[in-house]
Amino acid sequence: MPKVKATFDVLGLGCAAVDEILYVPAYPRADAKVEVRRRERHCGGLTATALVAAARLGARCAYAGTLGADESSRFVIDTLQREGVDTRLVVRKRDARPIQSVIVVDEGRRSRNIFYDTQNVFGADPARPARAVILRARVLLVDRFGIPGMIRAARLARAAGIPVVADFESSHLPRFRELLELSDHLIVSGAFACRLTGARSVPAAVSRLGRRDRVVVATMGAAGCWFLEGQAGRPQPLPAFRVAAVDTTGCGDVFHGAYAAALARGLGLVERLQLASAAAALKATSRGGQAGIPTLAQVKAFLRKHRP
Repeated sequence: MPKVKATFDVLGLGCAAVDEILYVPAYPRADAKVEVRRRERHCGGLTATALVAAARLGARCAYAGTLGADESSRFVIDTLQREGVDTRLVVRKRDARPIQSVIVVDEGRRSRNIFYDTQNVFGADPARPARAVILRARVLLVDRFGIPGMIRAARLARAAGIPVVADFESSHLPRFRELLELSDHLIVSGAFACRLTGARSVPAAVSRLGRRDRVVVATMGAAGCWFLEGQAGRPQPLPAFRVAAVDTTGCGDVFHGAYAAALARGLGLVERLQLASAAAALKATSRGGQAGIPTLAQVKAFLRKHRP
């Protein structure tokens, strides 16, 4: 098959969210009251945040998920457009909307709890974008929202030699295993990797998820990540960068977006992981899921100063 000239570096089809973020001094016990010190509203979601991260790192990005005509959908589209993400491929469905989330950030423990509503969230459309659009991407980014559409797009991408980067948090949906098998670059949390494989340790889970043509990365927050390319050898650790974390909301999504952007640029695996780890670390030093996502210049400067 002739190689099609790329229009986008990263094409994302999955979920977007509108996050109401509440900052509290400490997460309350049951039936308690707590003062909200700060309240913010941000665009979030696995795919949307990853695309913003990739765009800030200089990648040409497009979002082709499903949204509606409600105010929340308009908020997501306006945010993505301001960040330079192409939204012309967004599929419009009358009753569709983004995920609605309330995120409570415990400023004392530097942790957060997420309460989310996925009613009428469709993710990838079963028939769009067109095959020609998918073939013009350098990297396809998928998640669990709209699995039939994700499977269609992933099959088209793999047949054309376009890598599929996957961000999964749950495995209970029909045909999930089919989508999992189509994932070339599987980046998941260490806890999810263990649940998915039944392994007792993250390195063991990474080994079980490995295959000849796959990169597996299991992230562990401040503990860094474990990674494996192919099936030869053993999983390797990569330490996280030490930063003064303020808000970890969206760090995993930023990691995915930065990794996808680095993959589109043709960087090697360790370079991709270092760039993604640095981008996520910098994001953790700022409030909000997307507000603190760094630029490529900021990540490069950070890596010059903190290179492992």
